Amino acid sequence: MVEKIETVLKHGKGFISFVVAGDPNFDKSADYIVALAEAGADVVEIGIAFSDPSADGETIMKADLRAAAAGSTTTKVFELVEKVRQRTQVPLVFLTYTNTVFTYGYEAFLAKMKQYEVQGIIMPDLPLEEQAEFVALAEKYQRSFIQLVTLKSGKRIPDIVKHASGFVYVVSSLGITGTRQNLSADAYDLITQINQLTDVPTAVGFGVSHPDQVSQFSNAQAVIVGSAIVKIIAAHPFDAEQYLQTFVKGMKAVW
Repeated sequence: MVEKIETVLKHGKGFISFVVAGDPNFDKSADYIVALAEAGADVVEIGIAFSDPSADGETIMKADLRAAAAGSTTTKVFELVEKVRQRTQVPLVFLTYTNTVFTYGYEAFLAKMKQYEVQGIIMPDLPLEEQAEFVALAEKYQRSFIQLVTLKSGKRIPDIVKHASGFVYVVSSLGITGTRQNLSADAYDLITQINQLTDVPTAVGFGVSHPDQVSQFSNAQAVIVGSAIVKIIAAHPFDAEQYLQTFVKGMKAVW
């Protein structure tokens, strides 16, 4: 049985990893999701390749292109999840963009998520003011619609976290995804503020790539690592399992 995201992360020291479905191909994507789970990833985000990923930097954009070359479609992504579910019960989250879900059909997409036990979804380009329809459907299908809070969210934060479930995605840096040497100290204060507004776990991402960065966010329940993992896959497209597991274990060891 797949546990709820909140249950997995509520004790803190969680690790959330990210891969792009179909990078370098769908068979290896399944292997890499399983490898990440076996290494200790508490949640795995699965990115769905998109032509204009507005929140993503060069590393993930290149992974999207590789996935597109491998024939990525929404149907293939769901087939990937079906295969993954035969091998691991790790909680899964989709990261995608609104047009992909809207084109498939909000309700049909959420129904498939429930069928294949994908617990949550992140859509960074769906504004708070336009979320009502999707939030209602996500609640109907008991899927978590994960909210993002940034360093610029300001007075909107209480309204954003009011609709949060699964975890609150705290964006640690301004700009797009990608590894960074230095992360904003303001993110720690932002996490503290969010923790005072909700019991939903906080997970911090955008730029986290080194073990020494994890300690900067001791007040978060989890860290999210995407670009650093995607870089490992890019460097070792068909034999990344060992490298991924070593990386995850090293990141978790500092909690």
